[in-house]
Amino acid sequence: NNQQPTNTRSLVSCGFPWLGDEVIIVDPEQLTPRENDQVGEILVLGKGVGLGYWDQTEDTETTFKVYLDGRGPYLRTGDLGFLDDGELYITGRIKDMMILWGRNRYPQEIEATLDTCHPAIRNGHNAAFSIETELGEQLIIVSEIERRYLRNLNVEEVVNTIRQAIAEQNTVDVFGIVLLKTATIPKTTSGKIQRRTCRTKFLEGSLDIVGQWKLDTETSQLSELANRS
Repeated sequence: NNQQPTNTRSLVSCGFPWLGDEVIIVDPEQLTPRENDQVGEILVLGKGVGLGYWDQTEDTETTFKVYLDGRGPYLRTGDLGFLDDGELYITGRIKDMMILWGRNRYPQEIEATLDTCHPAIRNGHNAAFSIETELGEQLIIVSEIERRYLRNLNVEEVVNTIRQAIAEQNTVDVFGIVLLKTATIPKTTSGKIQRRTCRTKFLEGSLDIVGQWKLDTETSQLSELANRS
């Protein structure tokens, strides 16, 4: 049976280190080596690594001057990934990773679910991030709506579809959902979604919202869903 489970995702290899470069995977906090196939922070050692940040001595020391067992200096990339038979796979960024119910969650996985769960949601125009609440770290979804759906947008239908899709495919409950006017989700000049800017604007209440929903914490079944993760 070659069918892939719905709660997994495919990763494309970045290839093998070459030209004498060295790539290792370490625990992001302890800087201890991770086993093969274990996700951790990617460290790089090689002639192509820069010397540091201009006029930022402290940041240079912590990012570009890492030594492990006397070997280095390694560059801390801030990327998460793993090695499989020497090939490098990148899973996400440390700053973007969320810890929901004790498990690491990557926004890319949740955003991929959003891209295909409802026709009113613009493909590639979604952001998943977390905020701190009285219930701990919780998931927020920001999704841009296709222009042709704005006039007669059924917010309840879209919200319910998002919640069900993420619960089934990512085994996570959603704390809040914000639906945005077309072409208003924060992006870089190269077209990448700015998750941290989305988070800031969400907390400020400055997003261009056409519909929104928030979990009723008194009636939610967070613990039941958490037990299935």
